[in-house]
Amino acid sequence: MSYTDTSVLFRPLTIKSLTLKNRIVMAPMTRMFSPDGVPTADSAAYYARRAAGQTGLILSEGTVIDRPASTNDPKIPHFYGDAALAGWKDVIDAVHSAGGRMGPQLWHTGSARNSEWEPAAPVESASGLDAPGKPRGVAMTEADIADTIAAFGKAAADAKRLGFDIAEIHGAHGYLIDHFFWAATNLRTDGYGGRTLKERSRFAREILAEVRKAVGPDFPIILRLSQWKQQDLTVRLAETPDAMADWLVPLVEAGADVLHCSQRRFWEPEFPGIDGENGLNFAGWAKKLTGATTISVGSVGLDGDVLNAFAGKGSGVMSIDRLVERMERDEFDLIAVGRVLLTDPQWTAKIAGINREHLQGFDPASLGALV
Repeated sequence: MSYTDTSVLFRPLTIKSLTLKNRIVMAPMTRMFSPDGVPTADSAAYYARRAAGQTGLILSEGTVIDRPASTNDPKIPHFYGDAALAGWKDVIDAVHSAGGRMGPQLWHTGSARNSEWEPAAPVESASGLDAPGKPRGVAMTEADIADTIAAFGKAAADAKRLGFDIAEIHGAHGYLIDHFFWAATNLRTDGYGGRTLKERSRFAREILAEVRKAVGPDFPIILRLSQWKQQDLTVRLAETPDAMADWLVPLVEAGADVLHCSQRRFWEPEFPGIDGENGLNFAGWAKKLTGATTISVGSVGLDGDVLNAFAGKGSGVMSIDRLVERMERDEFDLIAVGRVLLTDPQWTAKIAGINREHLQGFDPASLGALV
């Protein structure tokens, strides 16, 4: 039997008021098991099982803020309203009882489509586009933007009030905040548009500032980011380290303590022309450029990337040696694990001993239930 020393993954880490027992994060994954937007007892048990399995930090599935058309599915949980917040209180209490730490991912889906459902309110985005050249819904007015910023702040305040340990803002993957970042979907001519990525980041900076105001100086805030978009996997917002610094440094200054840097395969270098095929990944460059704590994510423990795995392809177990190597050189601080934790709540505990014969790959059947 072959063993890998995974002790580097099990170092504690403190981020402001939060101390984590290890470096493994459960990545946010949309589940759609919340009727009318209300998380259930099954949701509480689902997250508590991952806490009992020793996952250091659990990030919830995307949960939408109090804004018309913030969701693109009626079974996505809300983070507003008495019933939904009571459900989330049960979730965080269950996770804490199992010894875990958790934060909600706060979300507005923007104009991202769901072919099976349409909200009653008009969908909204930076410029009324679903993708470059594809109109959908309406462009947000400055009053809409102000209301949305306030809704993010209120959700974060509720997260702290309910007892969550951290909160994450979803600014990735072609959803609302990311629509503002992306030049092809932000065609605005007011102060929320602009020629540069830094100019187009004003919306995100104002959300972060409002959230920081709502939760105070010691409550940690994560911002999830990606270069790629679900509308176009080849998009890169920042083509150079200088452009990336121009984007990310002001976001950290605005209030982000942690940058959650999503890429399809965590082992791929962000700028191979600069530091080679084994160079820093997105989270590595983000840490180097900003000094912030960073989370890396992307196909951890699997032999295929996110899209293939959800299609039922490439779901076998992959060696985590590359992950251990990158963590040992402190390229990034935390690693988020997605699909394998859907199938196996005990995955983190298993890799503490790394008995490979007991590790499982992602099984797409896990999508049909809260395992």
